[in-house]
Amino acid sequence: CSAVAPNSTSGIPANMTEQQEVFNCLAGDAKNLASCSGSTRLRDACTFCTISLDQEEVYRTKVLEKSLSPFYGEDFYFEIPRPFQYLSFYVYAKTVFQRDLPIGKVSIRKEDLSQYSGKEHWHSLQPVDANSEVQGKVHLEMRLNEVITENGSMCQQLLVQIIECQGLPLVNGQSCDPYATVSLVGPARSDQKKTKVKKKTSDPQFGETFHFEVTRSSSYTKKSQFQVEDEDIEKLEIKVDLWNNGNLAQDVFLGETRVPVKILRNDTCHRAWYLLQPKGNGKTSKVDELGSLRLKVTYTEDNVLPSDYYTPLRTLLLKSPEVKPISASAAHILGDICRERYVLPMVRLLLHHNCLVPFVSAVAAMELDHTEANTIFRGNSLATRCIDDMMKIVGRSYLTITLKPVLDEICESNKSCEIDPMKLKEGDNVEANKENLQLYVQKVFSSITQSSASCPPVMCDVFRSLRQMASRRFPDDPQVQYSAVSSFVFLRFFAVAVLSPHIFQLRPHHPDTDVTRTLTLISKTIQTLGSLGSLSRNKLSSFKESFMYDFFKSFQEDKYVEEVKKFLNEISSNVSKESSGIEDSVVLKEGEVQKRAQGRKRIGKKNFNKRWLCVTNRQLSYHKQRGKEPLNVIPVEHILGVEKLDESAFNRKNMFQVILPEKPLYIQASNCVEAREWVEVISQVSRCNEGRRSHFHPSAYLSSAWLCCKATCEDQPGCKPCTMLTLANLQLDIDCDRETERIFSLFSANISKLQKMEDACASIAVYQGPQKEQEEYSLFTIQDPKETFQTIQQIRIVLEDLQNQHEAFKSVLTAKYGSHGNPITP
Repeated sequence: CSAVAPNSTSGIPANMTEQQEVFNCLAGDAKNLASCSGSTRLRDACTFCTISLDQEEVYRTKVLEKSLSPFYGEDFYFEIPRPFQYLSFYVYAKTVFQRDLPIGKVSIRKEDLSQYSGKEHWHSLQPVDANSEVQGKVHLEMRLNEVITENGSMCQQLLVQIIECQGLPLVNGQSCDPYATVSLVGPARSDQKKTKVKKKTSDPQFGETFHFEVTRSSSYTKKSQFQVEDEDIEKLEIKVDLWNNGNLAQDVFLGETRVPVKILRNDTCHRAWYLLQPKGNGKTSKVDELGSLRLKVTYTEDNVLPSDYYTPLRTLLLKSPEVKPISASAAHILGDICRERYVLPMVRLLLHHNCLVPFVSAVAAMELDHTEANTIFRGNSLATRCIDDMMKIVGRSYLTITLKPVLDEICESNKSCEIDPMKLKEGDNVEANKENLQLYVQKVFSSITQSSASCPPVMCDVFRSLRQMASRRFPDDPQVQYSAVSSFVFLRFFAVAVLSPHIFQLRPHHPDTDVTRTLTLISKTIQTLGSLGSLSRNKLSSFKESFMYDFFKSFQEDKYVEEVKKFLNEISSNVSKESSGIEDSVVLKEGEVQKRAQGRKRIGKKNFNKRWLCVTNRQLSYHKQRGKEPLNVIPVEHILGVEKLDESAFNRKNMFQVILPEKPLYIQASNCVEAREWVEVISQVSRCNEGRRSHFHPSAYLSSAWLCCKATCEDQPGCKPCTMLTLANLQLDIDCDRETERIFSLFSANISKLQKMEDACASIAVYQGPQKEQEEYSLFTIQDPKETFQTIQQIRIVLEDLQNQHEAFKSVLTAKYGSHGNPITP
C-alpha cells in the first residue's frame, strides 16, 4: 500500500482494495404456514427457520412448538466470509417421525439485498425444489468455424469448450463429483455431449471441447435426422448442465446456463463466465399459498481502500480528544449528526489507538455540566452511546467468564420462577418459585460482584474517570460517584446481558417464553441491586408490582449494599488488579465438527470422524459426543497458531488447522461462518502464547510432500505468513482501515446534516447567537462556532478527496460483463 501516493488521482489498482460484507438479520415470525399437500400435515408439527448462503446453511433457529404462525424473534449477525449469489431463508417442519419437511423458502439475490436493507418486510414463501437449489458459475468458450467438407463445400461448425466451474455446492456436506453435459438445442434437434467426472471438488477444471454441426452445405443430399435446412440459427442455443455423479444413486442437478448461438454472428469467438441458474430459469407452476416470513435484513458492503488513503480522516478523528471545546472535534461532530445511528466504527477506531478514554471523559464532563445527580447518565447521549459500544466490544469475554455458566444452568434447568400470582400456572407453588428465583438472583449477583479481576482494563479506566468527575461535580452527594458507574455496568451491561443472553453470544438461541420470564425477573432484581439509592425503604414502596415489592424485601440487607460498593470500588480504582490464576474454566465455544485423525498418510473418508470440539479459556478438547470424557486435551499455551486450510488439501471446504508443536490438528467446520468463528476464538485465547509460528503450510503433508510448496521434509518451515501474527496484545482485533471507511460512509450519508451544522456555525458567528427561525440548529452542540466551522471545513476536504478515490476505485473495479468478477446472468 505504501507504494501508492495518498492523493494520487491516477486510479487505484484493484488488487490493493478489499471488499468486506456484513449481514445482520432479525428473523421475526411466520404466518399462515402450509405445505404444498395441504396445511393439515403441519398442524401437529414443530417448525424452525434456517439461513443459508446459497445452499450452505449458516444458522438455524430453535424449534418452536406446534403453530402455523410461529414467532422466532432471533437476531443473527455475521461477517460474510465468501462470495455468494443468494441469501436464503428456509422454513422447515419437524414431523412426528423427526424428519425435516421443507415448507417454503425466501431467496434474495445479493444484488437485491440493498433494497431490503434496514427495513422490515413480509416475504411470501416459495416452494423448495431440488432443481432450483443452485450456486456457482461456469467458464465457457464458443467459436463458429467454417469447415470444408469432403466434397469441397463450406459448412459451419460450433466449438464449445467447458473450461472450468467455481463455487459448486457441497452435497451431503462434502465436495461433489461434478460433470457437465453440453447440448445444442433447437426446434428440431437436441444433440448432447458429456464431460468426464471430476472427483471431490467444487471447482472442477474440465478443459474439454465439443464440436456441433450448425449448418451444412446446400449440396448435401443425404437424409439426416435433423432438418437443418429448415432451422434458423436465431433459434439455436447452447445448454450447459452441471450434475453431481451419484454413482449408484441418482445424479443430482447442480445448475444450468443457456447461451444463444446468435451471439457468435458478430463475435466468432466468445469467452465468458456465466452464473448457473435453476432448471428452466426458476420458473415454477402456480402453487398454493405457503405462508409468509417477516424479516429485517441489514446488509453492509464496504470497499476498503489502501491504508494511506485514510490517513487524513483518521488523523482528524484521532486528534479529537485534544480539541477544545470537545464539541468542535471531528469525532463529536460525527456523533452529533448521527444521533439516530450507531457510532460503533468511531468507538472502535479511538479504542484501537488508545484515544477513547480521554475522548469519552471530555464528552462526559460536558454532559455532567448540564445534568442532575438523580438523572446522571440515564439518557441516550453521545457519552452513553460511546460507553455502551465500548462495553460491547471489550466486554464480551468478560460477560462470558462472569455470566455464561450461571445462565447455562438457568436456561437448561428451566425451573419455574414465576412470582406474579396472576401468571402462575396450574400446579405452581409461589413459595417454591420464589426460592428458585432467589437462588438464581444470588448466583448471578455473586458472579458479578466477584468478577472485578476479570473486568477489562479499558472499562476500569472509563469507570474511574466517570467516578472522579461525578465526585467533583456533586461534592455534597457521596452516592453519585457510585451511581455514575453502576448506571453503566449494572443497568446497561450486566442487566441487558441477563435479559438477552443470545445477543451477547452467551446462548445460541433466544430463550423460550418461560426462561425469558425468569431472566426478566432476574434482570430487574440485578438492576435494583446495582442502583444503590433504590435499596432504601422509601424507594421500595414505589415499585408498581406488589409481588416485586415483597420479593425485594429479602435483599434489603446492608450486606448487598456493601458488596455492590466493594465491587464498584474495585472496577473504578487505580489499583492494578491481577487474576488469582484460579478462575474457573469457561466455555468460549463448542460444537460438532469433523476431525481428521492425526498422522494419517492417505486421503480418505474414514480418516474423518465426528467430534464435539470445545474451547475454553484454558484448553481445547475434543470428545466423541457432547458430555463425554475428552479424547484429547490441548492446553491453550501449546497452541502456536490457527489458520484456514486450502480446500485442495482434503477436497473439503471450511477446514482449518490448529498448529501444535508436533503435528497440526485438522478440523472441518459445519459451514463457512462457523469456520471463521472457530479460527477467531482459538486465535484470541492463544494470542499471547510464546513461540507462535510466523509461517504455516496452507495445505497438508501427504505422500511424503507438502501439497502447497512440494517440500519433502515434514519439518520444513511454513511457506506462507501467518495471518494472525499481527494481532495486538489485546482482546481486540480491529481493522482500522475498515472502521475509517465506515466513518466515511456515515459522514457521506449525513452530508445534509453536516451542511446544516456548518450553516448554523456561520449564522451564530455572524449574528452572535442561534436564530429562532432555524430550529434545527438546536439539534447540534455548538459551543465555539468558529472552531466548529473550521473542523467541518477540514472534514469536507477529506471527504471530497476520499470520494474521488472511491470513484477511481470503481472505474478500476468495474469488471467487464462476462468476466470472472462480473459473470453473465442468462
